[in-house]
Amino acid sequence: MPTYEYECKECQYRFEEFQKITDKPLSTCPKCKGQLRRLISGGIGLIFKGSGFYVTDYKKSNLPAKSEEKGKQLQKSVEKPKPLAKKEQHKKQNNKR
Repeated sequence: MPTYEYECKECQYRFEEFQKITDKPLSTCPKCKGQLRRLISGGIGLIFKGSGFYVTDYKKSNLPAKSEEKGKQLQKSVEKPKPLAKKEQHKKQNNKR
């Protein structure tokens, strides 16, 4: 249900009222019985109430952590060079002589 904001034209009393969209707007002030006008507000958007929401609330357990992924990527990019084959080692030793 939407929340509507009202202001009394007589005493300037402001209040909010939960109403259905199909309900008629309120017309009399609950304090002084003066005439009310419904204010136009930009809305307040999404309201989170309660203890809060955390990343771990909806995290999939089968996915690796981001830090683990980055570590694996770094290891792949800094691979050690492969050892030379025996023929290539023999050629290098002969060239040095």
